Amino acid sequence: MTVRRCIPWPDARLRTPAAPVTEITDDIRAIWADMIDTMEAMPGVGLAAPQIGIGLRLAVVDASEKRGQAMRMANPEILHASIEFRDHDEASPNLPGVSAIIKRPRAVTVRFLNAEGQIEERDLVGLWATSMQHQIDHLNGRMYFDNLSKMKRDMLLRRARKQK
Repeated sequence: MTVRRCIPWPDARLRTPAAPVTEITDDIRAIWADMIDTMEAMPGVGLAAPQIGIGLRLAVVDASEKRGQAMRMANPEILHASIEFRDHDEASPNLPGVSAIIKRPRAVTVRFLNAEGQIEERDLVGLWATSMQHQIDHLNGRMYFDNLSKMKRDMLLRRARKQK
């Protein structure tokens, strides 16, 4: 399909909650295909539709070793999160050149519409869980650095501005 351009921070679309998907159509499947191509080109382990300027609750995640295992999700929601946390160095193609250690639940149970339009639930652990939470943040108009203290967030954004 096509590698799409990731919109740059601070584009307002990155702060706008995405709209729910009502049905899985060929157009939705084509967007997912472009998202996977874009994620692989970065390379990354996940991508949410708002990152490429599409205001729909669509996400892809592939944290597999050999790749080609991407989960295609519409309207993903976390049903349960573990009480155990893990740290991970997170970044975004929307704000290149900077990253931060973010603490998130180590495991989550997520529910979503799959590529066949069926409701599916999955238990995700480790990087899969971290990426899923990161993508849902994007769908809710949040960036990974919103999980930092104000001081750390301001430092990260200053560093990003200097790199431009």
